[in-house]
Amino acid sequence: MNDLVTGDAVVLGLRPAKLPSRALALVIDLVVAWTAYLLVSVAVVLSSGALDEAAVTALGIASFLLVLVGGPIAVETLSHGRSLGKLACGLRVVRDDGGPIRFRHALVRGAVGVVEILMSFGVVGCIASLVSARGRRIGDVFAGTLVVRERVPAGRSAAVPPPPPWLVGRFAELDLSGVPDGLWLGIRQYLTRMDQLDAGVGLGMAERLAGELAERTGTPAPQEVPAAAYLAAVVHERQARDARRAFGGPGGSSGGVIVGDGGFPHDASRAPVPAVPTPAAATGDGPTGSSASSRPSSTSSSAPQSSPSSPSSPTSLSSSPPSPTGFAPPA
Repeated sequence: MNDLVTGDAVVLGLRPAKLPSRALALVIDLVVAWTAYLLVSVAVVLSSGALDEAAVTALGIASFLLVLVGGPIAVETLSHGRSLGKLACGLRVVRDDGGPIRFRHALVRGAVGVVEILMSFGVVGCIASLVSARGRRIGDVFAGTLVVRERVPAGRSAAVPPPPPWLVGRFAELDLSGVPDGLWLGIRQYLTRMDQLDAGVGLGMAERLAGELAERTGTPAPQEVPAAAYLAAVVHERQARDARRAFGGPGGSSGGVIVGDGGFPHDASRAPVPAVPTPAAATGDGPTGSSASSRPSSTSSSAPQSSPSSPSSPTSLSSSPPSPTGFAPPA
């Protein structure tokens, strides 16, 4: 499912990089890689004067593999798809669904790139990019990746709408390992363009995608949750997991308290219990400790009675409906 075509003949897709920008980024990367390789080769030759010819040949092959093959793989893995050339041209390597690449994607791209770019001087890669509808070379096809443009006009950028706050973190235990990248791409494309679709077409597409997603995860979609909101919540959960893996941060609010528009938690099971302030007279910390002992009944009877009816108690928070979020799935 590379392209998702709606009933209105609207093709939802990413913005793939064109061949000129990709070629310029590749030239920059090759200049940097070959410069580093020449420096390493000179250092190897100067330091291997006492070695025999076989050892020098082995060091040359190892230098080639480490610098020209392992170097780009390490750079793309650590920079999440942004080498020096792609950074200069505003490009990034992403998965087919728009997520950040991992080591296996960079490894496949680098391994195929040895034949596709280094041994053929880029001719095979240029021909494959011209033939592909999305400008992908052979390494992208095998790795399931795509080179996209990051520098796009602000008015044309489309972000996945966030789910309603009461759904954030609800699918934290969902198994997403069986969902293919093509389905993720279709869901992402639908969410970014659902406001431009006809109501009936959008609803049917959301239900179809939700059914496929529930089949892949092995967990049925909640009946009380609209299909579009369900898709947005699951995509948000996957983005949070990718952020935690890629950057080591919290990656979203799926693991903590979900705070809505009014500053109140929407999930009562995760809401912190507010501490009831203890009067100074009850603890004897006030200026007159003897007056605290003379009024034991008044202080002990007033503190616990405020919990069930107080506006700041967890019971009243859980009974209050979630605040509106502005998320409007197709009717």
